[in-house]
Amino acid sequence: MDHAIFQALWRWAKCRHPNKPPGWIRQKYFTRVADDRWVFHGSTLTSKGKTQDYRLIRLAYTPIKRHTKVKAEANPYDPEWESYFEVRLGVKMANSLRGRRSLLYLWREQKGICPVCQQPITKLTGWHNHHLVWRSKGGSDSAANRVLLHPNCHRQVHSQGLDVAKPRPQKGR
Repeated sequence: MDHAIFQALWRWAKCRHPNKPPGWIRQKYFTRVADDRWVFHGSTLTSKGKTQDYRLIRLAYTPIKRHTKVKAEANPYDPEWESYFEVRLGVKMANSLRGRRSLLYLWREQKGICPVCQQPITKLTGWHNHHLVWRSKGGSDSAANRVLLHPNCHRQVHSQGLDVAKPRPQKGR
């Protein structure tokens, strides 16, 4: 534990329990986890009457997440860069819980089928996020304006100018 943080926590514990000996304070507020002997921790009772332990996590244990820079020449208002920004959005969505839920919603809405080739979209085949009304032409990021396509189908849509329609549920199902 960083020495300054440890000192601040120790002073807080001593102030909270001025008449208790150091060993009691150490046993109440600090524990050992692996090789780290001074881990600040506490516990509470859950609604079911069980003890829930909490501990202060070190910043060094937080994984580093690298971000991809946007290409300097990329312009979100230029239709030629539309597929580049759609791929970036797909990667961003796959890396967040909210984004994964949105992708799952689109996948279920399409019943797992690519609207271009009518084949299943799986983890193995991969997928790209496609905007029906391109963002460069005023389209939004809402689920109503997006569909999932296979990467190859997505390239065909942009290179050949194919028209993609959102699949609609059939009546009676």
